Amino acid sequence: MQADLVIINGGIHTMDAATPCAEALCVKDGRVLALGSNADMRALAGTATRVIDAGGRMVLPGFQDTHIHLQDSGHGYGLNADLGGARTLTELQQRMRDFAARHKGAWVNGVGWYTGIFTDHNLTRHILDEAVPDRPCYILASDGHNACLNTLACKAIGLERGTPDPFNGHFVLDSSGEPTGMLHEDAIDWAVKRMPAVTEDDYAEGVRFAQALCNRNGITGVLDASVGRRHARVYQRLAESGDLTVRLCATAKVKPEETAAVALDRIGTLRREFGAGIFNIHSAKFFLDGVLENRTGAMIEPYSDALGGNAPLMFEAGHIKELFTAFDAARFQIHVHVIGDLAVRAALDGLEAARAANGRWPSLHQLAHVQCIDPADVPRFRELGAMMNVQSLWARHEPSVDDVALPMMGEARGRLMYAFRTLIDAGAPFCLSSDWGVSTLNPFQIMETAITRQPPHKHGDHPVFLPEQRMTREECLKGYTVNAAAAAWRSHDTGSLTPGHHADIIILDRNVLNCDVYDIGDTEVQLTLLGGREVHRAPGFGG
Repeated sequence: MQADLVIINGGIHTMDAATPCAEALCVKDGRVLALGSNADMRALAGTATRVIDAGGRMVLPGFQDTHIHLQDSGHGYGLNADLGGARTLTELQQRMRDFAARHKGAWVNGVGWYTGIFTDHNLTRHILDEAVPDRPCYILASDGHNACLNTLACKAIGLERGTPDPFNGHFVLDSSGEPTGMLHEDAIDWAVKRMPAVTEDDYAEGVRFAQALCNRNGITGVLDASVGRRHARVYQRLAESGDLTVRLCATAKVKPEETAAVALDRIGTLRREFGAGIFNIHSAKFFLDGVLENRTGAMIEPYSDALGGNAPLMFEAGHIKELFTAFDAARFQIHVHVIGDLAVRAALDGLEAARAANGRWPSLHQLAHVQCIDPADVPRFRELGAMMNVQSLWARHEPSVDDVALPMMGEARGRLMYAFRTLIDAGAPFCLSSDWGVSTLNPFQIMETAITRQPPHKHGDHPVFLPEQRMTREECLKGYTVNAAAAAWRSHDTGSLTPGHHADIIILDRNVLNCDVYDIGDTEVQLTLLGGREVHRAPGFGG
């Protein structure tokens, strides 16, 4: 049998314990055919076989990001003002002015502003009016839980004094009772529904932007962490036209007002319609709380800062158990947003109720973020087979941690903030992901921070955040390959370079297992293959 493709002179790490390393591999019909020496693999080549010389570089299975907002963030960053680097109100305003000057649309929108700096106290419609005075303006925070409108946008959508808060949402008001333009949680959905509709062609363009970014960063598989029917239509269209360059599964959002029967019928229909091929919907998404930055993270005990208070769960506890039991019985994976320790506990209680009713099965239900956890709940991840799906880039000293989260949690609870080492040592299944566009999707920067508990690009010149919670390099690679494949229910044919698996392969410019730890974040992907098909090649790579 002649191979279609041979990779030689590689430092191949297969992530398969049966054959952990190899010098070369070959591909047939989009799948790994064999691994071995250069000579062995060359023997399987024919006149039409393509040969790639890795030049001694590290070769790995394609990475998988199992908590990402591919379509929405692709549209947001690809077609609107990027506010991610702004760190002062002046910088934010200038970015909006610059974008408005070259953007001729009826609305001027931006995405990616940082809630560790911009808050209810300093970001208002009046600030945006100074930057965009002539058109409605809407800017979404990087966390997706906060947004701000200018005055013309408030008028355009009918947000005025006396407008009641939507369920699980809040309009921030000034001292006189007028809306400031700031929106929390489901108030964002309320506003977006009243804004001009985005076309599905624009969303498709956003997917193309996002998947190209994924491929440049070595990502060949993703899990979109919150989709509806519009997302599914756009993804299916791209899948049918052969335009997807990542394997894509998704989790469909369950609404707190839905009964178990209604939610299961709606999402079950989506799974039946979009349940196979390179794109599929296989799980149900629950937001059990919000974020600490806008004081919607649900804690067991009140916040410890001067303001105090707390936030309720976004679902009633009994409703969580009912919903989880129903979806688990229907063999959906359950994917849960949890920030506060009360949300973590409620999710674990729901999974425990589902297991008691339906028995054990290899669901690998996901708890995403796990910013806070009570010590009593640490062993429950292993006991329930619940996977922590974590965004390790956030586990570092920065304003959202030092100025917001830690004061709210207090010293004792703060010692278990992003407690990855504690949970892994207690046997918790785990994977790494980005939650892009909340923060970068670059897996190498994310891995570096998981290992150092410091920001990337600082070369160690930064305080370490809870060093006892550091992860190892090997764990990080597993978190993006074999463990991520399991989290996405794709481990039968992805996640490792095992014969028979899809030839989703990346070649790196350095060995992330032995380079300087503070250089991991600078890693550049030289080549990305999806099923043996080239989807990214660095300009200087000649292999």
